[in-house]
Amino acid sequence: MLRSLLGSEMCIRDRVFGAYLKSFFSPKALKGRSIGAASVRAGNVIGGGDWGKDRLVPDCIRALSEGRAIEIRNPRAVRPWQHVLEPLAGYLMLAESLCKAPKEYSEGWNFGPKEKDAKSVIKIINAFCRFWGNDARHENKRNPEAQHEAGYLKLDSSKAQKKRLWKPRWNSETAVRKTVEWYKAYLNKENLDIITAAQIKSYYG
Repeated sequence: MLRSLLGSEMCIRDRVFGAYLKSFFSPKALKGRSIGAASVRAGNVIGGGDWGKDRLVPDCIRALSEGRAIEIRNPRAVRPWQHVLEPLAGYLMLAESLCKAPKEYSEGWNFGPKEKDAKSVIKIINAFCRFWGNDARHENKRNPEAQHEAGYLKLDSSKAQKKRLWKPRWNSETAVRKTVEWYKAYLNKENLDIITAAQIKSYYG
């Protein structure tokens, strides 16, 4: 099944935001004040500090830290993977642009990876195991009772790039490598403030 993040749910959200923008941020509503508003969405974010349930990376960490194989529910599913620093950088750049030119940037924005970095779950897991080392392994374990997931998701962030607002810096391989680096530091009880600051510096370097 093919499906885009610009599907029905997102279209509804865009329409709701558009209506909100038109109602509360029109020239008449603002009465001469220079204020902007924007909505944002990101790709499938990975990175250190995520402990959410039924999320790929946290599930990997829990399995590996317990000496178990990583269980994969939907290995062929393709997602627009990106490191958490990518959309955060985009949000900050958008906020700055909104302050400078609210009329130009008051709309919806996508912050996602390049199209070639929309990878299958199994490819991300293989990269994760490769960077982790120590005989990290995985196994397929589909749950027939699990909620259906779309097979292919993508996110078009070309508008942000065309307007020179933002563009991705790290590819999916680097995103996985930096994620593994952070969690290994966590498990080794290293100073996470130092690790996080170093990764931010590396991203902007």
